[in-house]
Amino acid sequence: MIIIQTLLGGVTRLTGSGLSITKWNPLFGILPPLNNKQWEEAFAGYKQIGQFKYMNSDYTLGDFKAIFFWEWFHRFWARMLGIVFMIGFVYFLVKKYFDKEMIRPFIILFLLGALQGAIGWIMVASGLNDSHLYVDHIKLAMHFVSAMILACYTLWFALKLLIPVERRVIDKRAYNALLIITVLLFVQLTYGAFMAGLKAAMAAPTWPTINGMILPESLGTENLTDNKINVHFIHRTIAYLLLVFVIAWYMRVAALAKTMNADLLRKTSGYTLGLVCLQVLLGIITVLCASHIVPGKFGLFEVLAECHQLVAMFLLMSLIVNLYIILPQKKLVIT
Repeated sequence: MIIIQTLLGGVTRLTGSGLSITKWNPLFGILPPLNNKQWEEAFAGYKQIGQFKYMNSDYTLGDFKAIFFWEWFHRFWARMLGIVFMIGFVYFLVKKYFDKEMIRPFIILFLLGALQGAIGWIMVASGLNDSHLYVDHIKLAMHFVSAMILACYTLWFALKLLIPVERRVIDKRAYNALLIITVLLFVQLTYGAFMAGLKAAMAAPTWPTINGMILPESLGTENLTDNKINVHFIHRTIAYLLLVFVIAWYMRVAALAKTMNADLLRKTSGYTLGLVCLQVLLGIITVLCASHIVPGKFGLFEVLAECHQLVAMFLLMSLIVNLYIILPQKKLVIT
């Protein structure tokens, strides 16, 4: 559900729907407008912000309903996440299926989910004014990365319940290298969100150069978080680094898994290698298709962008699985 929610966030962004709901109503906002009066009130709120005034002033109520749907559904799915969590938590608690050690992680999960909702509104609020056409790209990155942290923590908790200790292996060098790769991927995800928020793909829909340049001239004159070309360059560069690092890491781990007869590690490390190669390929194709973007239409570029985001999430999840399987040192078991 977290992965689907993140993809819905991507669709919301790609369809320009994120600012269509100008109020945050956590309890009663689960229902969309139910009559014409409520629709007109919601549309009137949208008309007060810059996105309508300077970009979508020709929108009819029907156009507004189309973008309203995706933002409403994105928030609806978030509420369903919370409901599913609470029902499951209460049920298993009453049935006494939990160990005491499991309560704390569940509380952390709940707090991370609540924090994610708050960050989401902070992001939306950054675009609800007369001077911005979209949400702030840095706040968009915070929203996306916090969603990935929530997903990683959920997966880590599940792995503790699913994978027995005898299927884990010890290799400090492989673990440390994987930790560096994971941190680098989080930086890459942040710059991916910058790319999305700044609409930077359209600024350089070329490959392997960036508009004919190997090193953009703006690197020495503009900052690295707001300039579209600089963000584009960094996002590409980190992608190449990740590809090289993962290949090198895989070669070591494949030999390690063969020596230790670790079938699980051999499989999970193979997933990571395959996913990083697919992700780089998808990134290149997506950038090359950016020149064919048609405003207001969900076309090939948007589909590829969603696939690019999905594979990025799968790649991160595969790294987390491998981080759990590989131990930096032997853990002492006190009986």
